[in-house]
Amino acid sequence: MPLVTFLPDNRSVEVANGTTILEAARRAGVLIEAPCNGAGHCGKCIVRLASDDLARIIVHMDAPDDATGEGAVLACHSEVYGDVTVEVPRQAEQGLRVISAGTGIKVTPEPFITRRFDPAAHQTAILAGEKLLAIERGDTVAGNHGLVVDIGTTTLVAALVDLDSGRELASASSLNPQSLHAQDVLSRIRFAAAADGLALLQQDLIAELNRLAGDVAHQAGIEPERIYEAVFSGNTCMLHLAAGVDPSPLGRIPFTPTITGGNHLDAAEIGLKIAPRGLVYLPPVISAYVGADISAGILAAGLAGLSGVTLFIDIGTNGELALAVDGSLTASATAAGPAFEGMNISCGMRAAVGAVERVDIAGTGELDMAVIGGGKPAGICGSGLMDLVAELVEQGGIARNGRFAAASAVAPLLAARMEGEGSKAAFRLGDQVSLTQKDVRQVQLAKGAIRAGIELLLRAEGREPKDLDRVLIAGSFGYHLRERSLITLGLLPPEAAGKVTFLGNTARSGGEMLLVNARLRAELQELVGRVRVVDLAGNPAFERTFMEAMGF
Repeated sequence: MPLVTFLPDNRSVEVANGTTILEAARRAGVLIEAPCNGAGHCGKCIVRLASDDLARIIVHMDAPDDATGEGAVLACHSEVYGDVTVEVPRQAEQGLRVISAGTGIKVTPEPFITRRFDPAAHQTAILAGEKLLAIERGDTVAGNHGLVVDIGTTTLVAALVDLDSGRELASASSLNPQSLHAQDVLSRIRFAAAADGLALLQQDLIAELNRLAGDVAHQAGIEPERIYEAVFSGNTCMLHLAAGVDPSPLGRIPFTPTITGGNHLDAAEIGLKIAPRGLVYLPPVISAYVGADISAGILAAGLAGLSGVTLFIDIGTNGELALAVDGSLTASATAAGPAFEGMNISCGMRAAVGAVERVDIAGTGELDMAVIGGGKPAGICGSGLMDLVAELVEQGGIARNGRFAAASAVAPLLAARMEGEGSKAAFRLGDQVSLTQKDVRQVQLAKGAIRAGIELLLRAEGREPKDLDRVLIAGSFGYHLRERSLITLGLLPPEAAGKVTFLGNTARSGGEMLLVNARLRAELQELVGRVRVVDLAGNPAFERTFMEAMGF
């Protein structure tokens, strides 16, 4: 059997002939970023082999044209037929930018976890409702802490909260390590269909959550073992993966979730290192693709109490939508894909140091870019991508159908950045960073899916875009966007102008409300039970509306 050795980790594994380098790496415990889960779409799993070793592999798909260095191949499409040594490039993203704060309603602290001191026994009882969880020596009433975690598809946010005052004591964020194996929800469902895939995704996630819990506890000067309850806010798939439950039913008709939320898990059983008898509360989910993050967001935004017509959108790889008409709620979801996260984009990257995050183009064609951390651009993240395409549309550099215009049709300063023609056309931002025709098409597909969802959700309630009173944009990614860009791209209808509010991370702020006030849990459960779910996948009008929505 061939022996595959990975550098710089210097780990080796024996595999059968025909095993891909990516599969071998996973067996060896070596991390190779492959957000499309080996489909060959993202071009991120580039590794390098010496020329002699190249003769002992069969390559079924070439590495992207911009892959630098000799011996570069895609790990997912390179099969091993002899002993090889594989160099795995380090692709550390520094300064990943994550929005942890979000709009929320201040609530009176009435936590599920309470502490009662017994002077006679000189000990403190820890109660979950009226159930005794544990006994601590001494008077520890003042140390009542809880943890709220937003488990996003791409990022994680954890916050430590004083349950008696409702005050946030510390917060921390990071990349969801699952995104290195599979970027979007559908890819993650497929990855987890195998038992070892599910185990890997849960193991990676819980390990990172334990690190974040330790981080916020350290910031506050306490031990994680003093935390007796955590609230996990996330989409339906993320809750399944956190609990170690097979999410496969979410990927096939009738799309029935195994986890519906509104219940507790034993923290120790899923490996979460808080108190030995700690609990994890899962907020109620609305459907297979409208999860607890949206339930929490509806709570944080006070959506059910708003008069008029309100559109609530969480923009990400899975675009989740809710429409409130005088308190009556309808919800849906649409698969936007990973373009908004900078994935499947030729020079795409997450919102980390070196990423172009904002673009402005003057009428003269002069370009003004904001790069995270300053310096030269290393890539472009989702918000920068949206801005750039919108600005080029406004300046005539991109036509309504998404094609690049001829250089002769735009201002000279813009024309100087335009290269190639037809499918090879590109717009250069820097020496190593360009926007390609394929990238523009990815933006069209992503924004078209969300706009089609908006149109059909409005129609389901007998409404039109002109009836909108307000549009609320939730999520870490959404917080970095600009109303003008969203409307220019056509992701939002023109009638939304002047009505858009960016709420930030409502999955976290709503989860915090549930952590601090346990009475809200029953109220949210009842509210979720009244939400009407619109199935876009089964709507015959979706494809036509989607095609119409792809235009700028």
